[in-house]
Amino acid sequence: MEQYWHKDIPEIVVMLATDIEKGFQSEQVKEKQNQCGFNQLKEQKGTSALTILLEQFHNVIIWVLIGAALVSGLLREWVDACAIIVIVILNAILGFIQEYRAEKSLAALKKLSSPTSKVIRNGQHQVIPSFQLVPGDVIELEAGDNVPADSRIAWLTSNFSVAEASLTGESTPVLKTTSALEEEEIPLADRANMVYLGTSVVSGKAKAVVVEIGMSTEPGKIAGMIQDIAKETTPLQKKLGDFGKWIVYLCFVLVGKVFLLEWFRGGKIIDVFLTSVSLAVAAIPEGLPAVVTIALALGVQRMVARHAIIRKLPSVEALGCATVICSDKTGTLTKNEMTMQAEMFFRLQASVMRQKAIFFLMIKRLIPAIIRI
Repeated sequence: MEQYWHKDIPEIVVMLATDIEKGFQSEQVKEKQNQCGFNQLKEQKGTSALTILLEQFHNVIIWVLIGAALVSGLLREWVDACAIIVIVILNAILGFIQEYRAEKSLAALKKLSSPTSKVIRNGQHQVIPSFQLVPGDVIELEAGDNVPADSRIAWLTSNFSVAEASLTGESTPVLKTTSALEEEEIPLADRANMVYLGTSVVSGKAKAVVVEIGMSTEPGKIAGMIQDIAKETTPLQKKLGDFGKWIVYLCFVLVGKVFLLEWFRGGKIIDVFLTSVSLAVAAIPEGLPAVVTIALALGVQRMVARHAIIRKLPSVEALGCATVICSDKTGTLTKNEMTMQAEMFFRLQASVMRQKAIFFLMIKRLIPAIIRI
């Protein structure tokens, strides 16, 4: 990245082949757009309705229930088969409705943002859609404006300040300057002659030269890193997945034992097999997915009442697992890393030991009572 904060305005004007007073000509703008593209952040494709629906079946418990429905159909237990299928379908529909609404709400929020920029082109002051900006464009900023692209300040009034909390976490507005900074390597928050995409002007007026657009801006780099993050399962999804696997293993063990015992007693293989499979199907908790989905849906509705959009149903439970949320004075969430000091570690260890002692004491008292019964 070019160190624009370290360069004087005349040097930047030469680098970007622009004109502070007249701006670009129309032909130059087209050339620049062909070279650099548009001032837009690249977004991942939205999730289709079919994908959201299919994701509702991506669960071990659901697969086990579908298998149980098929087995019940083979055994001609039509009532059980139909009941399980209805539960699976209702579970998928309920989850689909909640997540599809969330996707639509997020899409609607994105459409609300259609910013425009005040720019000098062909020697005239114009208002254009911000996505049409190119490096070298001369933009005008005043109190209340959102900065449309990373820019180097060329002229300003003495009270020109910008709120950069969304980018740097600094709660107070930052006063800006036009002077080049001596340091070549300087933190983002200390670049007093630069303004960045997504920040907002608090007071004063300024004229600035666009130096970076789209994914090359500082927020664009952050967006690129966010898009590279792999999706992770929530604690509830992990627990349900493990629970589903245990159910499958347990059913196989029970089916095997019942099959062998009945077979050694002289039972017919077909009858023994059908009996064993019936027991396995009966052991599967077909109501569990529906109960979990309904509980999560109620949680989503409560969050909606508090003006919070939950994209995935299991995320409600993940949020509920949080006991402490760490943030700085501006409310910026910290990086997903935690540290523990030795004193806190020993306190937690002592707490765990006390809980274990109480548990074993309860067991010790219960054993004589169980034996008497």
